[in-house]
Amino acid sequence: MKKTLAVVIFSTQIIFAQNIAQKLDDATKDLMNSSGGIASSLSFYVADENGNLVYEYQGNKGLSTASTQKIFTAGAALETLGKNYTFKTISSYSGNISKNILSGDLFITSNGDPTLGSWRYEAYKPESFKKKLIEAIKTLGITKISGDLIIDDSYFDHQTIPGGWPWDDLGNYYGAGVWGVNWRENQFDININGADFKGFSYPLAGVQWLNDLKAGGNSDQSLIFTAPHSNVALINGTLPAGKTVTVSGSTPNPPLQLGVEVKQWLKESGIDFSGKVITNSQLEIEGKQPIVTPKKNIILTYQSPTLDKIIYWFLRKSINLYGETLIKTLGKEKKGNSSFKSGVAYLKEFWKSNGINPNMINFADGSGLSPQNYVSAKAEVQALLYAKKQPWFDSYYDGFPTQENGMKIKSGTMRDTKSFAGYQTAKDGKKYVFSIIINNYQGSGNTELQKILNILK
Repeated sequence: MKKTLAVVIFSTQIIFAQNIAQKLDDATKDLMNSSGGIASSLSFYVADENGNLVYEYQGNKGLSTASTQKIFTAGAALETLGKNYTFKTISSYSGNISKNILSGDLFITSNGDPTLGSWRYEAYKPESFKKKLIEAIKTLGITKISGDLIIDDSYFDHQTIPGGWPWDDLGNYYGAGVWGVNWRENQFDININGADFKGFSYPLAGVQWLNDLKAGGNSDQSLIFTAPHSNVALINGTLPAGKTVTVSGSTPNPPLQLGVEVKQWLKESGIDFSGKVITNSQLEIEGKQPIVTPKKNIILTYQSPTLDKIIYWFLRKSINLYGETLIKTLGKEKKGNSSFKSGVAYLKEFWKSNGINPNMINFADGSGLSPQNYVSAKAEVQALLYAKKQPWFDSYYDGFPTQENGMKIKSGTMRDTKSFAGYQTAKDGKKYVFSIIINNYQGSGNTELQKILNILK
């Protein structure tokens, strides 16, 4: 009797799995045969929590991923660096202090902390760094600095933006580059009414504007064009007339921006400083030797939030800056080379060593902004399954946003590309791990893909 019951239960499970697979297949083929999907490419893979295949549609096919690429970077960073890893920003000085006068230069350097001055962390906002830096200077009794303010941004190499990022993206907040010293997530905001600038979130250092905006439409259709080290920015497109809209851009020179603000802090705090703000990258542009930061005379060591908290925001709000900083950090830590190429190579090696076919993970960056990333849905599922078994999984999973359909999924969106990857527990308790990626879809893709994934609920 017990044997008969077991056979019945097993047979029921097979039939149920077949039903799910058939429903997924019907919905998938309906999408691909639709007017918007007929010229599209799709990669779709669903497994149970043990890695057993439930359904696939071209699961091995490599496609441009958009931001689901971040699941690979987040997992490799948590395992390689550890969830308690922190970035550090250090202030020090050269020369000596006598009679409250620093006869030397003030230095600020960092190992690329992407959260320095971020508004996302209650205890780490710009005011926190300002307060601690000024307090540390005053603790030494300094009331006057006779030298210059040196922002040493030399920790990473000079390439701040991965190759392959579209020019349309670079000047906008999501296209911010990675520097040895980052500040305010390398983002600024402009309040604009129609075509008229009404104000900036903070004074932007050394940038002049070309404004080709037009008033029109009902939504923000503007783009900002600028590049690292540029002192010119162009904004064009359209913005609604009659109301103020906030448009966010990427700071062309974050180390300089920080330096200009620190100089102002010193003045506001009654510390006499009339020197120049100098960045090491600017010195090199001018053909001069960079100035080496002193290893002693440390004024302040300012630590970032721990990596688990950074990963939370990286996944939850899809912050490209965090992903590319992690890529450079992985390259620097594991290969002694902070280039994007080195970091991406390590990322691929990491996932290859953990069982993913390297032909299915043709990475170009750490965030997914490059359309030159080509990854298969099966590879994304394998990465998610691997993460599920690791001690850092809670920190990883916590960052996955809850989508409109109530499922906890990391999404990705670029022009004509939509992707979803995540975990789902169905009403009957079955646990699924999935990835679906569509390219060249003529429509948003959001509603259509979620309709397919709802079958797993």
